[in-house]
Amino acid sequence: MIVVTGATGNIGRPLTQALAETGQQVTAVSRHTAEVPNGVRHVVADLAEPAGLKPALAGAEALFLLLSGDFDLHAAGADPADLIAEAAASGVRRVVMLSTLGVVTRPFGRTRIAMRALEDTLRESGLEWSVLRPGGFASNALWWAESVRAQQVVAAPFGDVGVPIIDPADIAAVAAACLLDDQHIGGVYELTGPELITPRGQTEAIATALGSPVRFHELTRDEARTAMTRNMRAELADDTLDILGSPTPAELRVSPDVQRILGRAPRPFADWATRNEAAFR
Repeated sequence: MIVVTGATGNIGRPLTQALAETGQQVTAVSRHTAEVPNGVRHVVADLAEPAGLKPALAGAEALFLLLSGDFDLHAAGADPADLIAEAAASGVRRVVMLSTLGVVTRPFGRTRIAMRALEDTLRESGLEWSVLRPGGFASNALWWAESVRAQQVVAAPFGDVGVPIIDPADIAAVAAACLLDDQHIGGVYELTGPELITPRGQTEAIATALGSPVRFHELTRDEARTAMTRNMRAELADDTLDILGSPTPAELRVSPDVQRILGRAPRPFADWATRNEAAFR
C-alpha cells in the first residue's frame, strides 16, 4: 500500500489517481474530508500531529511526503522529522519527499534551512528514499483566475522575467515513478518545465486557451507584495518576489530530470492552461 499526503492538492490528486490506475492500493491523506478515486481509502489527518498518521500508515510500504509550502509545522510546535520516524515505526520502507529547488538555489532562508534538515533526516533514516526539488508551479497562475474571470486581466510583477515553471501533473508523474521503481532509490531530482516563460507569456497562453483576449497589467513590487501578504506571511511574499524578480542562474536552468525519468519532455505552460481553462472562465 502507498500513502499519499496532501492527496487533494495540485500534486497529490493526480498522483493518487495515477497510482490507483496502476492497480496500487492507495491511502489518500488530507486535512479535510474529500472525494477520492474509486478504490482509494481516505484518511483525515493533520501532519502537525504525526501520531495521527498511524491509521493511514498501518500496512503501508511507501509514503509520499508533502508538507505545506510555508513549513508552518514548525510554528505549530511540531517537528516534521517525527513524520519520518512515525513512518519507519509503522513499517514503511520507502519515502518520496517533496522538497524545493530553493534548498540549493537560496539555502539560507528559514524555510529552506528547515526543508534541507528534513532531507538530511530522511537520508539518515535507513529507509529507501527519493527527494524531488521542483521550481515554481504552473498552478500558481490560479492566483489570477478571479481577475481573469471578472476583468479579463492578469496583474503581476516582473512581466518580462521568465522562469521554467513546472506542471504539477509532471511532479506527480515523477513521484509515481519514484514510488514504484527501485532505480530511483537515492535519487535527488530537480524538476522544471521545458522552457522559460514570463508572466506576460503566461497571460498569452491563458488567452489562447480561453479563445478570448486577456490583458496583462504589470504591478510594482510593492503592489504585488501588498496583494500577496493578504494570503501569506510577509517573509514568504518577499522571498517569492526575490525569485520572480531576480532569478539566479540555477533558477533559470531547465533541468533534464523529468525527461530522464519519464522518457518525455515536461509539459509546457500552454498545456497546463488548456487543461485548466475552466478555472479562468
